[in-house]
Amino acid sequence: MRSTEIVPLGTGSAVPTQGRSFSSVALVRPEETLLFDCGEGTQTRLIESRIRFSRIKSIFLTHLHGDHIFGLPGLLSTMSLLQRREPVRVVGPVGVRQIVEAMPGLGPGQTSFDIEFIQLDDSDRRIVVHETDSYRVFARSVDHGVPAYGYRYEESTKQGTLDVERARAMGITRFEDFRRLKAGDSVVGEGGNVVKSEEVVGASSPGGVFVYVGDTRPCEGSLDLAKGADILYHEATFAADLKQRAAETGHSTAEDAARIARRAKVGRLLLSHFSARYSDIEMLVEEARSDFHDTEAAVELQRYALQRIGTEEADH
Repeated sequence: MRSTEIVPLGTGSAVPTQGRSFSSVALVRPEETLLFDCGEGTQTRLIESRIRFSRIKSIFLTHLHGDHIFGLPGLLSTMSLLQRREPVRVVGPVGVRQIVEAMPGLGPGQTSFDIEFIQLDDSDRRIVVHETDSYRVFARSVDHGVPAYGYRYEESTKQGTLDVERARAMGITRFEDFRRLKAGDSVVGEGGNVVKSEEVVGASSPGGVFVYVGDTRPCEGSLDLAKGADILYHEATFAADLKQRAAETGHSTAEDAARIARRAKVGRLLLSHFSARYSDIEMLVEEARSDFHDTEAAVELQRYALQRIGTEEADH
């Protein structure tokens, strides 16, 4: 795997249905996996998708309703049974630590690894909740009637590729000089000629952007998080004829999700969190496509390559 991949693990909501698991999405990087929500059955889906538990370093929870978190105690317990040593970061609303540590075997000092909790208090702007040299994850409040958050994953700008053979032909032989060229500096070759970075290093490119919006009414928070995303993964619990029901329960219709996608100018919309009343979700997809053409229903265990807008489509 060369690029980041999005793997839906569960697309159902609230009530179990045959063929759908509860909310969870894995973002699989070459060196680690980030997990967004962890509904019941997530462990099984991870096994089926061949994503190793040991690669999961961070878990981001949208809110504390059961269909989004009931898989978390089991997953953490399994990690401990497997004698994991590397810490796990758990990000979510205030109260998540109390819930986890109240479970048998998951209290302070009871697991084989440390759990780092980052508890979010209401924020009407994007805040960075995790950052590495390669990416950042932002959170912002959304509108679900309980403390709830959406997440935005942004990859850092990717450096261009160094043409080693061309650099050698221009008199570059030292490893340190190759590194300096890659970093954007100019160096002097063996023949005394100056070699500029742009002569041997390709153009840099922006990294991918993935946005995960769980349960919410359409709101400014979800629109802000989604701006310019390559993939917007958005709940679509109801069809348009149940718009009032969606508003009353703090959810979105497929049309609502499409409207956010269009206004935010995203590359692709993946719908999820489908009500159990819909055995066939094609009607939801068609409703959304009437406002935003590049819409699909997220398919569990399918892998979607995170590509910048306008580049190669996801793998099927």
